[in-house]
Amino acid sequence: MNTTISKSALVLFTFTTIVACQEKKSPFDVSPSDSLDPKRLEEPYPQISVPADADMESAIWKGIDLSPKPPVVPVSANEQKKSFVLQPGYQIDPVLSEPQIKEPAAIQFDGNGRMYVLELRSYMQDLDANGELLPTSRISRWEDTDNDGVYETGVVFLDSLVFPRYVVPFGPNTILSMESNEDHVYKFTDTDGDGKADKKELFASGLGRSGNVEHQTSFLTWTLDNWMYSTYNSKRIRWTPDGVIQEPSGNPWGQWGVTQDSYGQIWFQDGAGGVPQGFQFPIVYGNFSVRGGLKEGFRVPYSLVQLEDFQPGMKEVKPDGSLSNVTGAAGNDVFRGDRLPQDLVGHYIYGEPVGRIVRRVETEKVEGLSYLQNTYIQSESEFIQSTDPLFRPVDMATAPDGTLYIVDMYRGIIQEGEWTQDGSYLRTKIQQYQMDDVIGNGRIWRLSYEGMGRNTEKPRMYEETSQELIRHFENPNGWWRDMAQQILVLNQDKSIAPELEKMARSSSNELAQIHALWTLEGLSELTPELVTEMAQDANPKIRIQALRAGETLYKYGNKSLGQLYRDATKDGDIDVAIQGLLSAYILKIEQVEDLIAQTIKGNQGKGVQVIGAQLLEKIDEAKKAAETKFEPAEMALYTQGKSIYDSYCGTCHGPKALGSPAGNGHLIAPAFAGSPRIQGHPEYAVKTLLHGLTGKIEDKEYEGVMIAMDSNDDEYIASVLSYIRNDFGNSGTFVTPEYVAEIRKKTESRTNSYSFDELVGEIPKPLNLQDNWKVTASSTALRGVGSTKDPSYAFSFKGWKTDGNQENGMWFQVALPTDELLTEIQFDAGNDEFPRQFSISISRDGQSWTEVVQAKGHKGINSVHWDASEKASFIKVQTTSAAAHAWFMRNLTLFAR
Repeated sequence: MNTTISKSALVLFTFTTIVACQEKKSPFDVSPSDSLDPKRLEEPYPQISVPADADMESAIWKGIDLSPKPPVVPVSANEQKKSFVLQPGYQIDPVLSEPQIKEPAAIQFDGNGRMYVLELRSYMQDLDANGELLPTSRISRWEDTDNDGVYETGVVFLDSLVFPRYVVPFGPNTILSMESNEDHVYKFTDTDGDGKADKKELFASGLGRSGNVEHQTSFLTWTLDNWMYSTYNSKRIRWTPDGVIQEPSGNPWGQWGVTQDSYGQIWFQDGAGGVPQGFQFPIVYGNFSVRGGLKEGFRVPYSLVQLEDFQPGMKEVKPDGSLSNVTGAAGNDVFRGDRLPQDLVGHYIYGEPVGRIVRRVETEKVEGLSYLQNTYIQSESEFIQSTDPLFRPVDMATAPDGTLYIVDMYRGIIQEGEWTQDGSYLRTKIQQYQMDDVIGNGRIWRLSYEGMGRNTEKPRMYEETSQELIRHFENPNGWWRDMAQQILVLNQDKSIAPELEKMARSSSNELAQIHALWTLEGLSELTPELVTEMAQDANPKIRIQALRAGETLYKYGNKSLGQLYRDATKDGDIDVAIQGLLSAYILKIEQVEDLIAQTIKGNQGKGVQVIGAQLLEKIDEAKKAAETKFEPAEMALYTQGKSIYDSYCGTCHGPKALGSPAGNGHLIAPAFAGSPRIQGHPEYAVKTLLHGLTGKIEDKEYEGVMIAMDSNDDEYIASVLSYIRNDFGNSGTFVTPEYVAEIRKKTESRTNSYSFDELVGEIPKPLNLQDNWKVTASSTALRGVGSTKDPSYAFSFKGWKTDGNQENGMWFQVALPTDELLTEIQFDAGNDEFPRQFSISISRDGQSWTEVVQAKGHKGINSVHWDASEKASFIKVQTTSAAAHAWFMRNLTLFAR
């Protein structure tokens, strides 16, 4: 076995293996409780008492059973298998379990069928979430090398992680992931083929979120439209050969789970709400409210576990002691495999780990709107039930073998520390059954059906040619189609375009047509002619996909397609008409408000009426929001900059800042949307506009040349850069005319354009937090359950703040291991807790200090720079006034020349 595991896991693995060998058992027959101290099971049952301040008459506590209970004890996977209650014909078997994996929370398969497992090994290891943010989690990768259906060979692909949020296979031996309280997505690659990532590269920024680990970004997912979506983020990101771009979207309202159906409808799984989200229309068009979208009774779970151990307490208890209302959910999948009954295909599957059930959802489409119901509501049952209290389904996935895989965390506690605090109802129930002792386990199950064997063909997509990959578009398993499309787009082999176009036009398989269409879009080989042709197809599903794919061409400047969307709003199929409205709205085609109003008047279909009215509301809200988004001075720069960009810059950089096509897959100029160069240090963009830029940019050639624009005044340059840095999904500081004037004076002797390497060499570089930095502060507040008073949180998305109101003389200090030519700091102060006035000092020894600048703080992003004249290894930020609120900083960045 080629498995890399931790020392503690190795001890347990050795123990269970010895037990298995001695008793001639499979590893799935060895129970985790075999390694528990036998004395624990002999101890008297705990006597539980209600906290002294509990209101026994409240709905949460009333009727609680406090009698001593035997502890919940973990059993082997094969023993747990007996606890499942399945629908007729279905069966379930383990494919991977502890001790090889611990605390599995999500899985993904790469193009060669290898299974990546997200192991959250620090999650709720005790009732107080101690150590939850320690770097002890990992991403492992597993293979079934002997093809017997069990994943026996594994490696730790990425170790020592702080509660990672997701794993995204991204080509051979490469994944994307992000840690908790981070704002950056990184690409990790195994370059030497040993199964362990040894290269880390920044992939994208601006996707993080801080706070409770259950309330942070999760499940970044590549979807049919070649964009990636995640929970919580009101934006989507996309890889292109020229960099990662971003666009705004609706609010996904999801917590743990992102999936899609075969037509690109993205579903998000709400956590605490316990129900699916985003299922009406693609989230890029925004959020829509549809009354009755969840049918009556949808929120009622049918659980076989009767422990009353859920956060809402007795107010959510059925008479038999089981859960009466969904209170938590995790993991999701629209099943798209081919080795389970056909009637399951297209149904939404998700886990309710508090109720220990897996739910199957069927969708009814009525006049363009979707309505959901539990498939088994009439029989008051669920797709999968279990009598084992430790069954915790947290993720689902259509597997390469055509079946459904279910990730079971198999543990006692499934709620985060904020809901298990001392004195809480939930803590009382957990202690009553000693469930806090059950940690470090986890199983992955395969759901199969009698008479339908799994597909034993091993994927080898990373070794296949483009022609071989295309054949997978006709595979009845959606996993194969999705992965083939992703690989083709990443490979950017444009020679395959003619074959893709032929398939899109003439394949008898509508799903193959759709994937061919979107692959052409991902290769920048989609033509207006093909979009127009497919938008007139007899199949309304093909017409809808053509309209969606054509949006990219419109964004890149092909306004001739505007009539296509106008015509679509008059389509006899209500789903196509609604798509025409959505596309026209998101593209902001000319006179879109009149178009929507006319469509509402001419089409009485409920979907058109409901969505059309809400689109008009969104347009009105956007107008009002634009007036209040920025301070008056910033709004003046933004407005002027937009006018300049639309009339001048958009010609080369594209109306949506995605770059304008120049033919043969090239762009006239680079994209600005999501650009780290544009959102990074403003000196880069200011010098570019003042003096021009020629040659390759990050080894990429463009058709156009950026000429010097120093003939324009400082306000002109400041306004257009401020607009670019704060639109198209970008978020950056505003550039002031004074800052432009400062750079103009310092570079006034320059007579020629910059090359990229020369310019980058002049720009202040951000210094990334390293383990050997020493970060201290005069005051630090505790930042959440399971956290420590660590001032280095200032460098993360979570942030640092003082333990109390600001006082004159409070300080925050960083000691670097080497001297640097420090020149600037930048931090986000949030809305209210910014330092009113502060100074910045530097030192070489931490004893003798030189003040370099004084500044006034403000809400949002603060950026303070000074002329770098001497090196230093210490920097101190110190308040010079008091304020009636704490001092807060997050995403702190130090810059050095």
